[in-house]
Amino acid sequence: MPPRTSVLQGCFVNAPWYDLKDRLLDFVLENRLQPEIGLEGTCLYDEDIGEFKRIQKLLADRGLQCTLHAPFIDLAPGSLDPYILEKSRDKLRRAIELAAVFQPRSIVCHLQFEENKHGYFFDRWLAQSLATWRQLVEQAAAVGARIMLENTYETTPEVHRLVLTELQHPAIGFCLDVGHVAAFARGSWQDWLPTLLPWLGQLHLHDNAGDKDRHLAPGLGSFDFPGLFQFLNERNCHPVITLEPHSQEDLWQAIDYFERTGLLNGI
Repeated sequence: MPPRTSVLQGCFVNAPWYDLKDRLLDFVLENRLQPEIGLEGTCLYDEDIGEFKRIQKLLADRGLQCTLHAPFIDLAPGSLDPYILEKSRDKLRRAIELAAVFQPRSIVCHLQFEENKHGYFFDRWLAQSLATWRQLVEQAAAVGARIMLENTYETTPEVHRLVLTELQHPAIGFCLDVGHVAAFARGSWQDWLPTLLPWLGQLHLHDNAGDKDRHLAPGLGSFDFPGLFQFLNERNCHPVITLEPHSQEDLWQAIDYFERTGLLNGI
């Protein structure tokens, strides 16, 4: 098994909760990986709090930190339907409650804005969304956590800019997912970072050719990683870094890429 490297010491690696608990835990501990724990599915309703505490202790005993990735599938934190809105807020509140257990470096969340759906009633969507995040950011701040709003299907940075400008809270920032910029926004990091740099707190790193969200190892697609990290280094910017491979092979390829290029040095 490849040894832990300096790249891994400074990064987090995505790990869905059930995968982490049921089949990846030994792998994570043996290789001293710092997981970004994904809370998708029903674990926030079904899992005993003691199990979350057990995993946290195993990580802490090895000096490993974590980040959390809040659920996003089927959630609508800006919904105009009050029943859907409350269910979405409840599930997100449950995720943030776990910050008291894991003490994560961040909690990644999603705005869930899609122009083709929400653009028809944008002002009402924005008002509901802001009300949601105001509640959640106060909850996160109370337990010493920080929310990072990740881009997914948004095609420009404008909605994130509006939300973050309105909130103006130290417990909320921006997570740039570079693979989503390429696959869904069909653009480049230059379209996003000059606008959102004041809020940048985290990066999700994976690659694709601009056609599909493939979660390839960096260097296997067409994303401009050298340009991105030159931009960040020139501005003395040090975001939390999460590698998002979808296989162990892609994980080791990602580590090899960053070791060869040295792009993470100084981040």
